[in-house]
Amino acid sequence: MSSGDGGEVASAAAGPPTPLEWKFSQVFGERTAGEEVQEVDIISAIEFDKTGDHLATGDRGGRVVLFERTDTKEHGGSRRDLERMDYPVSRHPEFRYKTEFQSHEPEFDYLKSLEIEEKINKIRWCQMANGALFLLSTNDKTIKFWKVQEKKIKKVADINVDPSKAAATGGIASSSVSSSPKPYLANGGCSDRPYSCLSNELSFPPGGIPSLRLPVVTSSETSLVARCRRVYAHAHDYHINSISNNSHQVMVRHLSADDLRINLWNLEISTQSFNIVDVKPANMEDLTEVITSAEFHPTHCNMLAYSSSKGSIRLIDLRQSALCDSHSKLFEEQEAPGSRSFFTEIIASISDVKFARDGRYLLSRDYMTLKLWDINMDSGPVATFQVHEYLRPKLCDLYENDSIFDKFECCLSGDGLRVATGSYSTEATTLEASKNPMRRQVQTPSRPSRSLSSSITRVVRRGGESPGADANGNSFDFTTKLLHLAWHPSENSIACAAANSLYMYYA
Repeated sequence: MSSGDGGEVASAAAGPPTPLEWKFSQVFGERTAGEEVQEVDIISAIEFDKTGDHLATGDRGGRVVLFERTDTKEHGGSRRDLERMDYPVSRHPEFRYKTEFQSHEPEFDYLKSLEIEEKINKIRWCQMANGALFLLSTNDKTIKFWKVQEKKIKKVADINVDPSKAAATGGIASSSVSSSPKPYLANGGCSDRPYSCLSNELSFPPGGIPSLRLPVVTSSETSLVARCRRVYAHAHDYHINSISNNSHQVMVRHLSADDLRINLWNLEISTQSFNIVDVKPANMEDLTEVITSAEFHPTHCNMLAYSSSKGSIRLIDLRQSALCDSHSKLFEEQEAPGSRSFFTEIIASISDVKFARDGRYLLSRDYMTLKLWDINMDSGPVATFQVHEYLRPKLCDLYENDSIFDKFECCLSGDGLRVATGSYSTEATTLEASKNPMRRQVQTPSRPSRSLSSSITRVVRRGGESPGADANGNSFDFTTKLLHLAWHPSENSIACAAANSLYMYYA
């Protein structure tokens, strides 16, 4: 985790934000020296909920693991409320394991002879209701809507039975029935001798029972139960790469995007979806670009943005037409003359796009750079950050080992002043984001002297071989990479996923 001193692009008038000093907080799933990582345990998705009190991760084995924050539960309030009341708040944001469930199973499409992996591609939290957690998870083909709720375990107590006798006969449920059946005659009649419905072992005392106590049902324990409420399937011919929730408070909707189409769903209806974007040409030989990511605007429910493999971002308005073939705005940066090469289109492909919380700015990540866009200015990005420019001479090697196709995610802080993304050797880079649209800068920061990246690398690669490095100390270990990360919605805390381990940092 490196603090981006060289990446400060805040305007001089507003003053640059104070550089953050990142500290290690927690790790879940840490490997011991020499331990092999199972493929199914590698984390493939990570997401905070809107409150920041819950964190969800998905892995390649189709499992969803939930974590909950514990350092704000002692006094039963949010962190800001506790600070107002002068309660001592833990300096280290702490999370604990809450529960996990199997979201997806491997499937096989017999019509297309296609194996569908159980890997979780994306997770999105939905609105919390009645103390229950709701979330969406998706693999390549199927989206599922989950409800996670605490269920009370009911037990029967306070019964007029001698515990020793009840235990000997297997409990009140089994001992309340006579062990000897009622005698029946051959002609279907019954004998006239008195018959007791209770067994001899549970005889009444000579003086009778002074008071009758009915069984009381008590709830002494709780158990977390995850239930799949709805399954949204059979709507995508290609692999789903994105899901996103709509901001409308009444009509709860979400989108799902694959390589060529974006579909709109009603959360309550799983049997029908509406195709709102379709870039599939009549002749597939004419296909020049595919959809790589899609995201709803955080405040305007009629707007969404999607990125393409050509490095462009399109902003569309659902009010224009049912099928949004045309875009409202197009964000793309013209390539410099003479800079085109065999790898130009590959590294220009956008792997992730995120809106800032206020919806004014848009963050995109391609292979080499991180770009910040103002949705009111489509002439070019407000700022461009070179993430690992030192890899440009190694593009040929990256192409040979397929590392050039790695899809790194990006995220913004809750206040929109900072951005973060992953890199190789399990390094995360945080940079100061500019909000001055008139000041466009391209930053190529050198590796900062104050860095916490070594602490991450030491934990993840413990017992492994040291990777190769260039003269500046830049690592060329492409086997360890940080693809997935998420920023806490209201605090400077980042969750990073490296292989099967989840790392928490705070500033």
